[in-house]
This record gives sequence, structure tokens and C-alpha cells, in this order.
Amino acid sequence: MYFFLPQLLFTVMSHHVPTKMPFKNQTKLANGEAEIHHRPKRGWIWNQFFVLEEHMGPDAQYVGKLHSNSDKGDGSVEYILTGEGAGTIFVINEVTGDIHATKSLDRERKTHYVLHAQALDRNTKMALEPESEFIIKVQDINDNAPKFPDGPFVALVPEMSEVGTSVLQVTATDADDPTYGNSARIVYSILQGQPYFSVDPKTGIIRTALANMDREAREHYTVVIQAKDMAGQVGGLSGSTTINITLTDVNDNPPKFPQKNYQLYVPESAQVGKPVGKIKANDEDLGVNADIKYSIINSEGANMFSISTDRDTREGIISLKKPLNYERKKTYTLHIEGMNTHVDPRFSYLGSFKDTATLKITVGDVDEAPVFSMDPYIMDVYENAPSGTEVGAVTAQDPDSRNSPVRYFLDSEEEGERFFRIDESSGVIWTTQPLDREDMPWHNITVMASEVDNPSLLSHVPVTVQVLDVNDNPPEIATEEEVIVCESSRPGQVIQTITAVDKDDFANGQRFFFALPSQLPVNPNFTLKDNEDSTASIIARRRRFNHLIQELYELPIVVWDGGEPSLSGTSTLTLRVCPCQRHGRIRMCQGEAFLSSAGLSTGALIAILLCIVILLAIVVLFITLRQNKKEPLIISEEDIRENVVTYDDEGGGEEDTEAFDIIALRNPAAAEELKFRRDVRPEVRQHCGPPRSCRSPSVELDEVDVHEFIKQKLVEADLDTSVPPYDSLQTYAYEGQGSPTGSISPLDSPGTHSEQDYNYLDDWGPEFQKLAELYGEAESEMTT
Repeated sequence: MYFFLPQLLFTVMSHHVPTKMPFKNQTKLANGEAEIHHRPKRGWIWNQFFVLEEHMGPDAQYVGKLHSNSDKGDGSVEYILTGEGAGTIFVINEVTGDIHATKSLDRERKTHYVLHAQALDRNTKMALEPESEFIIKVQDINDNAPKFPDGPFVALVPEMSEVGTSVLQVTATDADDPTYGNSARIVYSILQGQPYFSVDPKTGIIRTALANMDREAREHYTVVIQAKDMAGQVGGLSGSTTINITLTDVNDNPPKFPQKNYQLYVPESAQVGKPVGKIKANDEDLGVNADIKYSIINSEGANMFSISTDRDTREGIISLKKPLNYERKKTYTLHIEGMNTHVDPRFSYLGSFKDTATLKITVGDVDEAPVFSMDPYIMDVYENAPSGTEVGAVTAQDPDSRNSPVRYFLDSEEEGERFFRIDESSGVIWTTQPLDREDMPWHNITVMASEVDNPSLLSHVPVTVQVLDVNDNPPEIATEEEVIVCESSRPGQVIQTITAVDKDDFANGQRFFFALPSQLPVNPNFTLKDNEDSTASIIARRRRFNHLIQELYELPIVVWDGGEPSLSGTSTLTLRVCPCQRHGRIRMCQGEAFLSSAGLSTGALIAILLCIVILLAIVVLFITLRQNKKEPLIISEEDIRENVVTYDDEGGGEEDTEAFDIIALRNPAAAEELKFRRDVRPEVRQHCGPPRSCRSPSVELDEVDVHEFIKQKLVEADLDTSVPPYDSLQTYAYEGQGSPTGSISPLDSPGTHSEQDYNYLDDWGPEFQKLAELYGEAESEMTT
């Protein structure tokens, strides 16, 4: 089958020959001879047709022709066309094999069509040849103009840029076939924007074309770029787009003050730290390039005023640093400098990016409130000073030139007004009542002053009054707890060290002195030692205290302070006798320790109770055994009254026995607990004549009025406040005068115990033999 392209300048003749047999093509030559050519069956095969797009003719566009070698021209061959667009876009003449396009085609929508051709026997419908495939290509024409799909464009370029600085690249697209002709070959040109910008005709890159473009002169530019196909030739299609170019700012303009001299009025009542005026330098730049820092460059202005920059308005805010005084200085001159904070070194050739201006400030006179001479005032006054005592004075003056008189008064809302008053003319402050330093050592009051002519103008000043101390409080013992006295205390042992407190204030420190009351008898149980360091020690004077006999003792102590005049106070301490632990440093009463054991477990409490029951049983058994024991001749040593004294003390030998008289106490153990010793014999003066002629003490005792002596001891016992408040029996026995035997008490014996012989008692009868044995044993024990 042969495919004939339209407009071909050759003719193809085909003859039907048997399959697989060569055939001859004859050509008539000029001389009339025929030249025979040998070729294959499918010579001159064309499998591709072309059709122009956008055909607008009245007739269908001829595409090509199909012809089979089996076609003898008798109409027995039928041609059939199948594939893309067959029957709709492309039609074929079944007899001749001519193909026509019935519709206008668009290459940009579809570039080619694939079809199949077949030759059939019209009668038998049998295929004369195998089916052949061919392509119909749509041939491009320049029917699409270039387009800018992303336009319009926005671009930025810094002002003052050099010539040739790249701004933006634009790219146009063309839907025509770039491989066929020049339909899609684009050339760029600038239609609007000259002479400021240019465009590369091939790449579409837009560049600056003018040097030193100033944003402050012109900021926005509109550039129109055209793209034309056919390489820019006549008849080509074109498209355009717009680019909006903006010049960005650079710091190429220094700040400038609109004026060189400014004036400002500021009243003298302006508050310190508050703004008093504004000044502004103009800068044509934008953003950080227009930031300005203001400063006062002369000392006169910098000492009184400060300037800062408002970030929003870029104004210089002038504030007051110190109070203004019209009477002292009426004008100030400020030299203010404004300078850019961000400087571009590329434009340093333009000069320094700063400017200066002069601001003259005039201080206005206003009516001001009175001004105190001091702020604050500190005064002092002694406590207990009588009402009306002068504390001090405040002074205020009108700062204005007319110097109006001033009136003073206290703030009525403060508590200090009830303690003080002020003279409204002189400003002298007096007390209204005596003050107590121990109650309130400091008083804070507020004095107000106003002009007599203008009471609405007030000024305030704080006044602090210190109350000075006088010695008006006696000292007291500092302890608040009972003093514990151990039963095992020894004579000379320190029971406790005490100190004192005083509400008064001493400049050089408190100094205290301690002593026992002088108007009371000597305390036989305790004494007091002043340590001379504002402390004192309570010292035991005897041993073996017993809390069962007497548990509490009261010890009055007098303490003096070191003030002028010195004051004294008497405090009574309570001393409690307690059994103490043997090996512990901390003294603790056994009763308290037992009470403190409330947190013990039940088993522990039961064990303690069992121990107590066993001890009680042992005590009862011991008492029963003693009662059943045979009584001796002398029942108790306590029954020996007149000349035998029993006391529980180791004693001090002969010197200790001299303190006892023949007047023995009925119960020596109870007498030992008394605060004052009552076994001291009355003072008796011996009337001696010549040496060795003094009479014996027994004779002198006979001459004493024993009745008066016993009466005196009774009065002392009634006046004694240191013993518990209950009656006691005190027995005083007196042998009387005229006894032939005299006194047998060893306490009044002139000689030593070793010199005394008690054998003569045997001559007195059997009743004195036991007494001689007892004194003999006692003498031997003392000798040992």
C-alpha cells in the first residue's frame, strides 16, 4: 500500500502481481524506448502525514491518499480508516483512498493522531493487505502570544545602588512549538521605566540603569516589560507585564534640626523627673536609619536637665533633674545634639550624621509653699518631763521674693498630736503630757507649714522625737523559775547564779549590785555573793536539806542599779529542795521525773508500782521488828535534855560544841531546819576581878533571868518570816540553882574530852552507871 503525501511531484503506478514475485516498472524514455526498473513491492512507503492547524478554508483540508497495489482502478478495493479521529476529524474516500480533515485542529491541544488503514475486497470483504499504521501530525503555526504567568511583579532595590544592580528576572512562556520555526523564540524589551531600568532581551533580567537614585526624591517606579515571539520579527505576537519597583531606604541623610535656636518656658514648680518640653530633629530616612540619640553637651544644661528619645515619635524629651528656683536662677541654656545611632560607612563622605541646636529655658516664678530649713528634724526630750516642756523648734520660710509669714500646725491625723503641740507662729514644739521611754521611746510627728496669705500651699516635714531615759525603774531579778536546791548540797556550794533586768537604758551598759536585806536576821541556810559583774551567786550555808521536812525556802534579795540616782528593788526567790540525780549534770526532782514518765508503757508503770509495794512491805516489816525489840534503860538519846544534845552533823570538834548551850532543844533534828539558830545561849558578861578569879559559867547562868531569855526567843520565833506558817514546840529546860552536882554537860567543860573522867558517876548509884558508859563511848569515838 502506498501513502501519498499531498503536493508531491511524482506519480506512482501500481500493478497487481502475485505475492512474493518481483514486478517491473517501465518508464518511457525520450527516444521511445522503455527502461525497466526492478523494486520491492512496498517501495516509496510514507507512514506520516502533516496537516496545518487552525485551517479556516471552506473545504475540508486534504491530508493525503492511500493506494494499494491490488487496486486496478475498477472499484473493487474498499479503503477503511480507523484510529484517533477517524470518521469525525478525518474521513477517507472508500474508493479513491483520499483522506481529508473536516475540522480545524489545534496543535496546542493535540500534536498528533495515530490511525490505521486497511484495503478490503469490496465483494468478499477480505483484507487484501495487512493493516498499516500511520501518524497525522498537526503542523504548528504562530497562533499563541507570549505570556507572563506570575505577573504583575513587585521588586525592591536599595536606593543609591550602582548602575547594573540586578532587580528581578521575568520569564515569559509561549505555547507554540519551540522546535518548529521561530514561533516560540521570545525577545524581551522595556516599554516603560526608562531611563531608570533596563532589561536583558534574552534572559529577562531587569537592572538599574541610572546611578544615585534617591528614595527621598522618588520611592516607587512602574516598569512594563514586553515579550515578543518570532525572535522579535515583524508579525510576531507579544505579551507584557508590569513590575512595581520600590527603592528601599539606606542611611544617606543626617538628622537636621528645623531651627538652630529654641525657647522653652518652665515654671519653678515643675516636678523633678517629669518632662518639661520636647525637641525634634528631622531625618528623611526610615526605620533604624532614622533613629536619633539626643544629648545635652554643655555642663550648665546637663546638671539641671536630662534628655531622652521617644521611640515612637523620635522626639527628644527634656526632663528636670533638680528643683528649679526662680529666685536663684532664672534662665538656662542647653546645647542639644541629635545623632544617628546606625551609620552607614558607605556614605561617610556626606559628612557627620549629627546636628546641634540651642535651647534657652526660662524659669517662671510661681507662688511656692514654705520651705523648711531641715528635712527631717530630730529632737529629744527626757522622759517624765512635765507637761509643757520645750522639745525643739522648726523653721520654714516662704521661698518667694515677697517672703510671706508662715503658720505652723501638726497633722491632726497622726497619734503624736496628743503628746505634743506647736506654736503656730514660732514653730516651737512642747509636750502635752509626761512621756514614758519604756512605753514609747520614739515619736514620729509631721509638722505642716502654710503661708498666711495662701493657706492652700502646704509643706510637710517629718519630726522625730527621741525620749531620753532617766533612771525611773528599779531593777528586778531576771529568773522566772524556781531555784532547785539539791538535798546533797554542801556548805559553800553555789546553788545558782542570778542576774537582774532593768527597763531603763544605760549608755555604758547596765551595772547591778546584789545583797541580802540588811534589816533581816542572818539567814542560816543560804548566803549571797556579789560577783561584781552584774551577777550574784546563791551559796548554801549548811548541808543536808530534806524536802520532806521543808521543801520550799524563800530568799529575799536586794538589787541596785548603777544609775543616777541609784534605784533598788527587792525580789523574793523561791528555792525548792529536791532529791537530785547522783551522776547527771542536770538536776531534776524525783517527783518531777516521776511525773514526766507519763509517757511510759503500761508494763513499765506496773513494774514501778510493784517495786513501790515491795518497798512498803519491807518498811512495815522493819517497823514491826523494832517494836518487838526489848526497850533499853534509856529509851532514846533525845530524852537526855539538859546536858546531852543529839544533832546530825559531823561537827567541827571543840570549836563547834562551844556554840551550844546547856539549854537543849526537845527535837534537835527539827531545830536544824530552822532558819535562825535558837540554841545560842544568851550573852552573859563575866565579872572578873583579878586573874583566875572569874566565876564558872554555871554560876553566871544562875544570875540570868531565864524567864526573860525564853520570852525573847519566843518573840524572835513569832517574827521569823522564813519558816513555814505553822506552830512549833520549842522546849527550854533549866536545871536551876543549888544543885550539889552542878552541870554534867560536856559543852561547858573547861578541859578537853581526854581530861574528863566519868568514873565518879559510879559512886552516885546504879542509875548513873549507864550514863557513864555512854559518855565514855562517845569520848573514845571522838578521840579516835
